[in-house]
Amino acid sequence: MGTSSRDHYDVVIIGAGMVGSALACALARAPECRDKRLLLVEASALRSDAPPAQPGYDTRSTVLSAGSVECFQHLGLWDEELARSAPIHDIHISDQGRLGSVRLNAREEGVEALGYVVENSVLGARLNRALQHPGLTLRAPARVTALQPMPGGMRVLIDDLHSGLEAQTGETQAAEAPSAVSASLVVMAEGGRSGLCPALGIHHEKRDYGQSAVIANLGFAQPHQGVAFERFTPKGPLALLPLSPLGNEQRAALIWTHARNDAEAIMALDDATFLARIQQDFGMRLGRFLKLGKRACFPLSLQLASEQIRPHLVLLGNVAHSLHPVAGQGFNLALRDSMLLADNILASLRQGMAPGSITRLQAYQHAAALDQQLTVAFSDYMTRLFSSDATLLSWLRKAGMASVDLLPPLKSGLSRQAMGMAHARVLPGAS
Repeated sequence: MGTSSRDHYDVVIIGAGMVGSALACALARAPECRDKRLLLVEASALRSDAPPAQPGYDTRSTVLSAGSVECFQHLGLWDEELARSAPIHDIHISDQGRLGSVRLNAREEGVEALGYVVENSVLGARLNRALQHPGLTLRAPARVTALQPMPGGMRVLIDDLHSGLEAQTGETQAAEAPSAVSASLVVMAEGGRSGLCPALGIHHEKRDYGQSAVIANLGFAQPHQGVAFERFTPKGPLALLPLSPLGNEQRAALIWTHARNDAEAIMALDDATFLARIQQDFGMRLGRFLKLGKRACFPLSLQLASEQIRPHLVLLGNVAHSLHPVAGQGFNLALRDSMLLADNILASLRQGMAPGSITRLQAYQHAAALDQQLTVAFSDYMTRLFSSDATLLSWLRKAGMASVDLLPPLKSGLSRQAMGMAHARVLPGAS
């Protein structure tokens, strides 16, 4: 079945998670896209007036680096609700059973905060509201079942998952859209478990760390004062990220990494024993842990796509690269990629070119490559260094922490990596 010009879109984005939504917002607000057709396809229902059903918006939190906050401000997404998120003024890094620590400080870097910890439910609701834009067509819940190359673009086969589709106004309409559309550019931002990659012959190199992250929100007595803690233990890293308080209750988001079998045992503990184990590994810097929210457990790996671009096709976010959370780099890297891609698309449109030519996409990949390579290497290095109790790695860990704290340039470099400012940043349309 062919597609008519009525069924053609300049850009089709698959996946309305945080990365796909940020890209959609960047394009929809741009003057270059005023007369262009943008389609966002998402398997979950999207409503701006209800708690989001997107699976990524659960009990987890996301660390937005200072660079990512700058992107959100540029896109008009950083509203009063997001601004009430907990700022990270300091990052305290320590190694259990060893003297010494590293403390990264926002004031030393000349910024208000190194980043902010935003609960995914809040971030997801803000993005869902921003997607209600007249320049953007939403098709949700719907699933892309196949991508087929065609002259000048891609043919996109779509199955609606109910009898109606939600338009950009948020109203449910009769399903009149065809089951096939064409696109000058398709952006796959559907997450790390893409169902489309195998059919396209796109493979993933996977490094399984043999670990799982146990996550939960904790309540405690002592104010966290905007300090994020990263504590390395022989069993794996333990991170506590400051959250905004609930009334008088102090809160933090826990990311507790264990070998997979140990993580399963940790998940089986009753709440009192679970809190006691955290207290034993973390210590009393925040006083006594008093409350425990809903727990979840996720396997951890490094996953890299064998290719990120083809003519008229780009992989973005976890489907392109999925990182260990030890350094908090995954979403912030994906957001930088999405802003680079948005800028690339807008530059093509300003030049009167349809987005998606392989030459233009190669320019995007070249611009993103160094940041991706260094961030992936940094995350993988931190994971292996701080998850091993081998003698040599243990010595390097101790020596490395001492060097960072004693040498200001090393400390500043680590801070700028954490802030997402170690590399040149692009804000789409800001020239």
